[in-house]
Amino acid sequence: MQDEPTPTELIKAVADFLRTEIAPAIKGHNSFKLRVGINALDLVTRQLALAEADDATEAARLKALLGVDGSLMELNRVLSERIASGEVDLKTPGLPEHLWRTTMDKLAVDQPNYASYKRELGT
Repeated sequence: MQDEPTPTELIKAVADFLRTEIAPAIKGHNSFKLRVGINALDLVTRQLALAEADDATEAARLKALLGVDGSLMELNRVLSERIASGEVDLKTPGLPEHLWRTTMDKLAVDQPNYASYKRELGT
């Protein structure tokens, strides 16, 4: 077990350093590549902070919806198979809500500044 700083704190510190100290000095295509790298670090930070809890919540919703147990990947596979076979559709109680919540949770990690996402949150 490691002490402080945590991996999240380290990644955030590197991203902040690159954003505030290095980015202003870089021009042209390298500036674009640097911004891509900073965005990747920010994404990893959000994944570390949110993904584990979101995955557990998604798995719990899927277990209740499908009436089966399994890993998140297995449960999503079952859901996909049931949708493909027509056994489950948007009229299935709980499915629209599950799909919406899963989408919003993924956007919180992947694209938290996406205008439509922010509009749905009311921010």
